[in-house]
Amino acid sequence: MKTAIALFIGLLCTTAVADNEFNLLRSDASGFTQVSPGLELSFPADHLPHPDYRIEWWYLTANLTDEDGQHWGIHWTLFRQSLRPEPDPGGWQSTQAWMAHAALSTPENHVYDERFARGGISQAGVELTAEGRFDAWLDDWQWLGTGTEPLPGTLVFTVSETRVELDLSSQTPWVLQGDNGYSQKAPSGQASAYYSQPHIDIAGQIQHNGNTFQVTGSGWLDREWSSQPLAPSQPGWDWFSLHLSSGDALMVYQLRDTQAPNTLNGIWVTPDGRFSSLSGDQITLSSKGETDVSTRAGTRKMPLRWSIEVPAHKVDIEVSAPRADHWLDTLFPYWEGPVSVTGSHQGKGYMELTGY
Repeated sequence: MKTAIALFIGLLCTTAVADNEFNLLRSDASGFTQVSPGLELSFPADHLPHPDYRIEWWYLTANLTDEDGQHWGIHWTLFRQSLRPEPDPGGWQSTQAWMAHAALSTPENHVYDERFARGGISQAGVELTAEGRFDAWLDDWQWLGTGTEPLPGTLVFTVSETRVELDLSSQTPWVLQGDNGYSQKAPSGQASAYYSQPHIDIAGQIQHNGNTFQVTGSGWLDREWSSQPLAPSQPGWDWFSLHLSSGDALMVYQLRDTQAPNTLNGIWVTPDGRFSSLSGDQITLSSKGETDVSTRAGTRKMPLRWSIEVPAHKVDIEVSAPRADHWLDTLFPYWEGPVSVTGSHQGKGYMELTGY
């Protein structure tokens, strides 16, 4: 594990100017494959890794409720990074490094963990098993599909002595973000390959503080890969994935820019999975003040309450975090936690804030 941490720190130091950790996402990616317009995604092949690209993730968030009506939040992510653009020799010489985050929002607190692994030695990865099942894992954290797709499947992990076991399924098609999966992040051409599944049905159990809670709810999976997803002038992003009481799903994100207008995009997904991309001129996103958030380095001011308007879908909502204590002091620190939705629509979801 220490070797894997050293690999990540080495990658961070060699690719980023010491401004902040997220410079890794905006640094020059010469030699790596670039995401280009005209992208054509293919499933189930694109559920698996793309080692020619520098950065990739499998990212799940979920809002759950137990049998007593208590609210829980789940955030589980597997990250892959290629350390060099040359072909991966595999084994102990592998150029692939892996990192995983797991976070649990319980009725009383927020706990999280971070793990690291090197590629090539079966410590972590995403592949098909000998039986042809999708398998994403790092150590004993595992997402295992029943077939070649991640859904239906099971997710099992433990964080801070709390064990989570969830069954995941969906009846709707994959949602292609941007232009058929090509998601441009900046006017200068930075982009990612990006698809999602916003309608994941979840049932399972959480073993916490000596008790077992049966939980149900909704999840959202984001899949993305790139070699340079941010422009040098973009310090971070604000991202919202929302399940509305109408059964529709809404995703909105903005990449903040210090030298150009913010890049603002989104997608609207109906209950049966039909989707339409939203451009910046179709969305109004504004923060509604700042909240003190405690971090290891001290208190940070962060926007935990927002308004979102999408007139084409008669959306005029306020999105707010019930609690501020969802900062992750990980190698790449950020805020991520459950949010509630009020206004023209009711609902719940997740918010991620980086670069603050």
